[in-house]
Amino acid sequence: MTVTLIATNQLVSRAIDVGAEHPYVAHDTTGSDVAEFAGRACYQSWTRPNEATATNPGYLAHILEVAHGSVLEHGTATLYFTDLSRACTHEVVRHRHFSPSQLSQRFVNGEDSAMIVPPLVAEAGGEALKVFHEATDAARVAYTLLSDLLADHIITNHPEVTGTARRKATREAARSVLPNATDTAVVLTANYRAWRHFVHLRATEHADAEIRAVALDVLAIMQGVAPAVFADFELSEVNGVTVAHSPIGSV
Repeated sequence: MTVTLIATNQLVSRAIDVGAEHPYVAHDTTGSDVAEFAGRACYQSWTRPNEATATNPGYLAHILEVAHGSVLEHGTATLYFTDLSRACTHEVVRHRHFSPSQLSQRFVNGEDSAMIVPPLVAEAGGEALKVFHEATDAARVAYTLLSDLLADHIITNHPEVTGTARRKATREAARSVLPNATDTAVVLTANYRAWRHFVHLRATEHADAEIRAVALDVLAIMQGVAPAVFADFELSEVNGVTVAHSPIGSV
């Protein structure tokens, strides 16, 4: 499984005319600074009158402390996830504030789809891994056979359906036999608050093992993108697995 940062939002300029005597001058132009700007807009505190919140990290630490999480929604990050299972993305896309664009099984041929081995199956190995491979190999064989049979059926009974339309029709039906382990890819855009919520729920010992690994990778990336927003999450070991917890929560 790989998670890649592909985009973030930012202020168009460090100096912004806010209709005050002097323009607002941001520390930088990152999404963290967008979040700070949004917070200061609520209270018109453009001149940073409070020394404790004069820096961006100080300001965002206060935002987390008082759970003013709405301003974190103005910072966004887009991540590209590859080599994860459909079972995992079925859980990922349940997060309401994510904007997903996922690999299409209607357009992409599934004959050579990789199968993502669940962590527990990989750990068990032996007979468990053998059963997994036998089942997923059989599913790929069934997919190929079904695709061929359905293509022949369309050629015979619906000759007007050709080219891409025929391929879509066969693949959308044949994909029904592919398992949850089938490899997929998805682009996700979300705001900082939504990413915090994702990590808060999915990087714990209670989460599915695959999505927990995803969430930990997301946390590592987001701590680089917006360190002040994600610095409160700490890693620990629980029952032999690495998890992340925050005393603040998802705000």
